[in-house]
Amino acid sequence: MSAHTQHGSHGSMGTLMTGFALAALLTIVPFALVMGEVQISRIAMIGIIMGLAAVQILVHLVFFLHVNRSAEGGWTLAASIFSVIILVIVLAGSLWVMHNMNENMMPMPDMDHMMNLQSQQG
Repeated sequence: MSAHTQHGSHGSMGTLMTGFALAALLTIVPFALVMGEVQISRIAMIGIIMGLAAVQILVHLVFFLHVNRSAEGGWTLAASIFSVIILVIVLAGSLWVMHNMNENMMPMPDMDHMMNLQSQQG
């Protein structure tokens, strides 16, 4: 038995495929909501997308990084706490960046006016 296999299971093909299917589904659903122009409030849409993003990060942790309730409980607890911190940073950072981009983008009527001025100037 090699040293690599003694440290526990790295997941079977079925487990990895389940994780892949869940990750794909959790990517496709928000994409379909946005591209399908589903008529729900903006806040609800953001909430759904962020919720599914959080679930997808958890799917990656469990199915691909194998963070679970195993013998090395201290390391798993530390990894879980670190994962929650990273999750909060990523989600909050994404919302902050998108909000700032939305606030600092030039509105379309102003953009049309600028393009008209440029075409008149030559």
